[in-house]
Amino acid sequence: MRIGLYLDEPQGPEALGKLRDRIARTADEGFPSAWVSNIFGLDALTALAVAGSQVPGIELGTAVVPTYPRHPAVLAQQALTVNTALGGRLALGIGLSHQIVIEGMYGYSFDKPARHMREYLSVLVPLVRGENVAFEGETLTAKIGLSTPGTGDMPVLIAALAPRMLKLAGEVADGTVLWMTGPKTVTEHVAPAVTEAARAAGRPAPRIVCGLPICVTDDVEAARARAAEVYAVYGHLPSYRAMLDKEGAEGPAQVALIGDEDTVGAQLETLAKAGVTDFAASEFGRDQRTRDFLKSLL
Repeated sequence: MRIGLYLDEPQGPEALGKLRDRIARTADEGFPSAWVSNIFGLDALTALAVAGSQVPGIELGTAVVPTYPRHPAVLAQQALTVNTALGGRLALGIGLSHQIVIEGMYGYSFDKPARHMREYLSVLVPLVRGENVAFEGETLTAKIGLSTPGTGDMPVLIAALAPRMLKLAGEVADGTVLWMTGPKTVTEHVAPAVTEAARAAGRPAPRIVCGLPICVTDDVEAARARAAEVYAVYGHLPSYRAMLDKEGAEGPAQVALIGDEDTVGAQLETLAKAGVTDFAASEFGRDQRTRDFLKSLL
């Protein structure tokens, strides 16, 4: 299992420079990958093209770009351009986002999200592989080919938690990007579903990128309180709430990896044995101990 970092989104007019510095530090310390979110600040793909192109070697992933506001052909063109800027180091993570965002903020219908993702991948995946597309679905149409450079082995990963989405992640995409999904749920629900879907479709073993908060500390109680504060919103979003319920977790603090080196190491070993290929560490501690521990695993 590869250990990468989930980078906090920098703020302010120097945000791109700060992101470049964070990526550079991540690469210099030997981490093989860095992952950035796409919420309401920096556009993740544009930011990675600008900041990531200045740092060689490290894989850079989006976790994740919302699909509804972008036609899949437009996203394919943008992602291929970014992949070219990065010299072929982009991992394109995409996701549905949430009904409160897609309907409440953008005004799009969130009806039948799994249907939307299947149709979206039917256009996106062939285009990023360099193929032409002639597709007409219930919600999406595309009759287009792209001359954008950058096609090849860029993985397309989807944020998949529910059964139909996990099937798509293995059957059509190259795997899944998870967030707020604990070790028990990964072991019993996510990994078997996405792996079996890939096997049944005759596809390579999928990537399973698991992002979780992490803090190596002896003060477990204080760290859990901090995690409950920092990540509170995720306990109220339906898709994450469903995964927390599967885990038997009261909230995000209960799925955070917290404890001393032996305790956190055992939790990471559980994820590795479940089939997680990439762990994306979201550090929320205030000292160097967590980073030092993660570096010791490289």
